[in-house]
Amino acid sequence: MTILEKTWAAALEKMPLVAILRGIQPEEALDVANVLIDQGFTIIEVPLNSPKPFQTLQRMSRNLGDRAMIGAGTVLCEEDVDTCVEAGCELIIAPNLDPDVAAACARHKVIYCPGVATPTEAFAAIKSGAHAIKLFPAESITPSIVRALRAVIPSSVTMLPVGGISPDNLGDFYNAGATGFGIGSALYKSGKPIEEIESAAKAFVAALHLAQQTTP
Repeated sequence: MTILEKTWAAALEKMPLVAILRGIQPEEALDVANVLIDQGFTIIEVPLNSPKPFQTLQRMSRNLGDRAMIGAGTVLCEEDVDTCVEAGCELIIAPNLDPDVAAACARHKVIYCPGVATPTEAFAAIKSGAHAIKLFPAESITPSIVRALRAVIPSSVTMLPVGGISPDNLGDFYNAGATGFGIGSALYKSGKPIEEIESAAKAFVAALHLAQQTTP
């Protein structure tokens, strides 16, 4: 296991919630990230379809890299992997499984988390060297489906449902075998007051802790 893989495992163990900051502006990045980190978040994702994403990623990596893992989301091509790594990213997240992106992540030795929706895609992702699989969109991947996937996917494989996760349904997915979660618009969206972001972060952390306490 590489140092980065150990860092990834430790971040997940401490707080298996990925904060997805789609639409965030570079100017607000540090304020929002600091609020989330103060609430316990250890993994922060900036999707590349946000304004000036590489500038935001660089700013976060330089200022917060010792407090959280900074990752890029919606990474769709090899060239973007290169640029993300140059910006300081340690984690590459995608909505799909792409061989070129997988190869670029392996070349840079960064954490790779592709999106999958079927058992075939899940096992292809594992074979490609993915460090985790993003179950996406979770709106169409119910807790029952997560439970069925977990029955055949090795327990060592990290499964992160993303899309439509809320404090109300998080426990159902966790009980079904999800390792952690990607949290998007329910946590952050452009223009959301910082106080509401903090409140949402507290709600998700509380829901996770409750699920951890009640899941057999």
